[in-house]
Order: sequence, then structure tokens, then C-alpha cells
Amino acid sequence: MSGTGGATPVAVIGAGAIGGLVSAHLADAGHAVMLCVRTPFERLLVERGGRTDEIAAGIATSPGDVTPMPWVLVTTKSQDTAAAGPWLRALVGPGTTVVVIQNGVGHAERVAPFVGDAAVLPALIYSGVERVAPGHIRLHTEGRVTVPAGLLGEAFATLMQHSGIAVVQEPDFVTAMWRKVLTNVAANPITALTLRRIGVFQDDEVAALGETLIAEAVAVGQAEGARIGPADIAHTLHLHRTYTPTTGTSMLYDRLGGRPMEHEFITGAVVRTAERHGIAVPFNRAILTLLRALDAGRPSDRR
Repeated sequence: MSGTGGATPVAVIGAGAIGGLVSAHLADAGHAVMLCVRTPFERLLVERGGRTDEIAAGIATSPGDVTPMPWVLVTTKSQDTAAAGPWLRALVGPGTTVVVIQNGVGHAERVAPFVGDAAVLPALIYSGVERVAPGHIRLHTEGRVTVPAGLLGEAFATLMQHSGIAVVQEPDFVTAMWRKVLTNVAANPITALTLRRIGVFQDDEVAALGETLIAEAVAVGQAEGARIGPADIAHTLHLHRTYTPTTGTSMLYDRLGGRPMEHEFITGAVVRTAERHGIAVPFNRAILTLLRALDAGRPSDRR
């Protein structure tokens, strides 16, 4: 272990791509990690930097097996937050900080029914990572975590020191959150619908559709107070077109795995917020319709 400040107990709810990656970074920092999962597995393996590491972490498969911890990280997909409720009720106690690392908006609101008056810190993660099997993830591109500036953000940054992943404390978290939405609102749906990885954006017609989806989301984000504009559209599209072409997205991986996709918390969030502000988002609305139909057509035995 490379941590230097002594082991802090940390519970990570969910051992998908993000949960596995964050657990690996926490273990690298020397913390005592407990993975809270529905699907049991014997060990956590992380492929990164040309090697495969076995991560030192405990594994719990029932909320009855855990007690409150000072740090609880929620890394489930947004649509699975309610399923994490029993874990949160078991893990949250006096002094617990809950870090919600998810896509979309409204992080604190999603966990509020389960955490009482515990401190909640929303977090955004930028990283290309894929779950290839239960307990086995593959890192494509390193990233960073963004949290709101303040005492909680500072405490989380301290927790993650020596972990190998950067933590950015952002004073304008509304803008940061909507910039994250921009990175998801075209890449996730288009890769999921086409069953192609991010290299699909090399196609000029696909890139043009992506640009339109992002531009609609910019208008919605601006109405929410985010300081975003045309430069963000160009920058996001540039990222998609220059990313490692074999990198996938969370929605693509979920479709390939027969799992529910998080379209309601990405495209759906844009459409619902647009409705509140009276903003037309016809392309995102059409994409949302297709994603809902696609998700509804999954075989029932794979739900």
C-alpha cells in the first residue's frame, strides 16, 4: 500500500466500473475498503497501466453484515440509488459523510430518503473504465473527481491524497455538473444506440448530431445557472473526436450487458429540466424516446 496517513474505513456501495476504480484508488491510499455488492465475487481485479492488480478490499453482500462508517461512497448507477437504500441505512451513522459519485443532476436529492441528516457530497468522475466481469474492471483512461469547494470537498480531497486520482474542488459546482452532463448527453446515447464505441464520432454526420444534442443541453444548463456556452459545445465535441476510439460509455456497457441504462438521468434530466424552463429540446426528446423503447425491449430475464 502506498498510503501514508493510516487506514480510514470507507464503504463503497456498488462494485461496477466506477466502484471498482474508486476502491482501487482508496486501497492505493492505504484505506480500509469495504465493497458492498449484490453479486458476490471472491476478489477485485483492476487492469491498468499494462498490468492487473488484485485490490485489497473486504466484500459484503448483505446490509446486515456492516456497521456505520465515517465515509460511504455511492457509486451505483443513478437508477439503482433506491436499491442502495438498505446499505445506506446500515452504513450511515453520526459523523458519516456520504459521497455520491454518479452521472446526471440532483445527487443529494436521490440519496436524501436514506441518509437522514448525514452530510452529502455530490461528486463527478471523469474516467474511461469498463466492467468486464463481476469483480473485474479495465481502465482505459485515467481521470479525476470533481466535488464542490468547501469543508466537505476539502475533507474528501484529503481522504484521496496519495490515491493516484486527482480531486478538483470546484467553487461553481453547478457549472461543473452541467459540463459533465454535456460529456454524457451525446456520447452515451449515441454509443448505446449504435453499439459502437467513442470512435463513432469520427463520422461527420454522427458528430453533427452530437453537436446538436450538446447545444440543446447547453441552453438548458444556462437556464439552471451554469456558465456554459458555445466554447463548451466545441470543446466537448473535440474530446469525443480525439478520445481513444476504443473507449466506451457506461450506457453502451450496460446495453451490451443486458442491464438497464441510465438514460432517464442523462437525456431524461435534460428533457425534464427543459420542460420546467419552457425550452424546446426536440433532438434530446427524440433520443429519449428511442432509449426508452430500447430499454423496454430488453428480455425480462435480464432485468
